Amino acid sequence: MNKRTKTLVALAVIAASASALAQQGPKPENLIKWRQSAFQVVAWNSGRIKASLDGQYNKDEVLRAANTIAAVANSGLGSLFAPGTEQGKGWHDTSAKPEAFKDTKHFGELGASFAKEANELASLAAGGDAAAIKTQYGKLTRTCKACHDDFKAKD
Repeated sequence: MNKRTKTLVALAVIAASASALAQQGPKPENLIKWRQSAFQVVAWNSGRIKASLDGQYNKDEVLRAANTIAAVANSGLGSLFAPGTEQGKGWHDTSAKPEAFKDTKHFGELGASFAKEANELASLAAGGDAAAIKTQYGKLTRTCKACHDDFKAKD
């Protein structure tokens, strides 16, 4: 076999392997880890906004945090609640209730509401009106609470 043929064969093997891996999808424990991580990022950034609104307001800090929350909210979080992740462990045991996997319509509606309120918060944060941001932040956190009440096991 010449060098060119060997290269083509190697590329074909790599492509076939990548295709097989893509069809298998991520392991349930990875999906659980990713969703736990995403919600930790949301919680951390939510805390940054709250601290700024309750203390010395910092427009740039709030804008960065609001944009991060909006990015996570629009990233397709629902796909991290795939079949096979109802139970199991990511960084820790999943706290998702079985209802999140059964009442997918309501779960999806809450996810859409979270994204809508996160987008509005990011938009208002760009303007810097602390009073408007505080009101919108309250709306955002109510979407979080609604989802936790219905779909998250109590700690």
